[in-house]
Amino acid sequence: MVRASPLSAVRKAATTDRWTEILFRALANRVAKRWRFVSFRGLNGGEWRGIVDVVAIRKDTSHSDHELLKRGDLFDLIFIQMKGGSARWPTVAGVRRLRAVRTRYRAKAVVLFAWQKGQRCDFYKLARRGAWDKSSTREIFG
Repeated sequence: MVRASPLSAVRKAATTDRWTEILFRALANRVAKRWRFVSFRGLNGGEWRGIVDVVAIRKDTSHSDHELLKRGDLFDLIFIQMKGGSARWPTVAGVRRLRAVRTRYRAKAVVLFAWQKGQRCDFYKLARRGAWDKSSTREIFG
């Protein structure tokens, strides 16, 4: 029996990671016309440190009650974590970190995008109680 080398597993994970982001962007861009996506990848396009993989940002054009700020001076943020292939979902500690980052930056939402080739491709929103509620691109970015 021939075993796969660890390097091939690393390459497979990197490929899955890149395809997860490509698919996320393709699906989100169908609805998220005013949103821009900022990816935080390391050297050579690999994973980088931190709990947030992608930040979605758009101008908040609502009226501000602040005396100095005008329409369009503020931003809406959504933090996205992506899981592809057989990657484990965020742990309880990971969820706490995501919630802390959301609070720190006052983000509108924290989203989990999960993709398994040939099986599923789903968006989830982090609920108040720490659970992941299935959602859609229209609900998140619409």
